[in-house]
Amino acid sequence: MISESLTSIYKELPSGVELVAVSKFHPLSSVLEAYAAGQRVFGESRPQELEKKVKELAAMPDAPQLRWHFIGHLQTNKLKMVLPYVELVQSVDSLHLLQEIDKWGKDNGKVVNVLLEMHVAAEETKQGFVEEDLLELMLRQADTHPYKNVRICGLMGMATNTDSEEDVRADFERIADFFEYLQDLCPELDDFKELSIGMSGDWKIALEYGATMVRIGTAIFGERQY
Repeated sequence: MISESLTSIYKELPSGVELVAVSKFHPLSSVLEAYAAGQRVFGESRPQELEKKVKELAAMPDAPQLRWHFIGHLQTNKLKMVLPYVELVQSVDSLHLLQEIDKWGKDNGKVVNVLLEMHVAAEETKQGFVEEDLLELMLRQADTHPYKNVRICGLMGMATNTDSEEDVRADFERIADFFEYLQDLCPELDDFKELSIGMSGDWKIALEYGATMVRIGTAIFGERQY
């Protein structure tokens, strides 16, 4: 089933758009099945689960070479469980978190790739920066580059959880327009290229608004298993 689901998605995914298979709440066996079908990038949202899967994979003979993205809310006291293993933190949702990631990078001699999470969804429970704060942060980074151990690679966002396609489109349009505005405003930040929008229920719509990454879980793995 996982292989068939991936094959179907690959056929509809434009060249240059990265598929992040959201493997959170699914066992390592499902990750390996997706890997065997050709998937290489996986997304996790719980530090303990990510670290456990990474260590289990590392202990395997001829360990598969997966690429991990962290896509959930990240607490600063869990950085050491995530940052050594991931190629991208998609969900930097506050200035404090960005500063702590930058500090971790400095202490460990690394530059951490991140996306800034933009809040547009109607739900108050969603995390993320509002436009004004993103603008201030980006202008400061372009001007004086205070965060030398993070590489800001783009924006991540989620549409409102609703059956209204009109509302979903409005959210994606707002994120995409602001992403392009920031690109135009801060050309010095030439790593700012990624727009991660779209999940299992709305990824095809997200493609219409310039998504360079889509995060798909249920449509690949089925309903969560734990």
